[in-house]
Amino acid sequence: MIRILIADDHSVVRKGLRQILLEGFPTAHIEEVPDAEEMIKKIMQSPWDVVISDLSMPGRSGLEALSQLKQINPKLPVLILSIHPEDQYAIRVLKAGASGYLSKDMAPDELVNAVQRVMLGKKYITASIAEKLASVLDQDSGKAAHESLSDREFSVLKLLAAGKSVSEIAESLFLSVTTVSTYRSRIMAKMGMKNNADLTLYSIEHKLI
Repeated sequence: MIRILIADDHSVVRKGLRQILLEGFPTAHIEEVPDAEEMIKKIMQSPWDVVISDLSMPGRSGLEALSQLKQINPKLPVLILSIHPEDQYAIRVLKAGASGYLSKDMAPDELVNAVQRVMLGKKYITASIAEKLASVLDQDSGKAAHESLSDREFSVLKLLAAGKSVSEIAESLFLSVTTVSTYRSRIMAKMGMKNNADLTLYSIEHKLI
C-alpha cells in the first residue's frame, strides 16, 4: 500500500489533492498536515513513499523544511507544489533536493504521473524546466543576485518585496522583529540593494512576486 503525506496550509487544497490521488491510487494511505513542522514530525514517526508539500506555508516554508527532511530520509521523494511560476522557483527546489516541482493549476493526471515517476526514483520535471536546468548547470558565472540568498533569506525577500513590514514578517514566520531586521540587512548587503523599493523592483523584474 502506497503511503502519501500531503502538507499544505489550505484545507481545500489538501482535500482536492487527496481526491485526485485516491482516483489514481485507490488503495493509498494518505494523511494531511497543515504546516512544515507537522510534516517533519510525521516523517520522523512513520515511513512514507512520497511527500507532497506546498512551497509557501506559515512558519517554515516547504523549501526550508526540505533540507531537514532530506537529512532525515535522503531517499524520500518530495514533490513541491506552488502557485509561483516555475521559471523562478523550480530550479531552486530541485537543487535543494526535491524530486519535482508542480504548479497548483496542473491537470489532475499530471499529479498522478508525477507521483508514479518519483516513486521509481526519477525526477519529475517539465520540458521547460529541463531547458532552464541545463542552462543553469552550464553557467559558471552571472548568477542572479537572489541566488546567493539562503532559503530563509529568500522567504524574507519575497515578503519584503510584497510590501510587508518587518513586524508583519516576524509574525508570519514566527520570528522576532530583531531577527527579521537582521535578515533584511543581510539581504540588502548580499544583493547590493539600498531599500525595500529596490527589492520590490528587482523582484518584479525577476518574477519573484
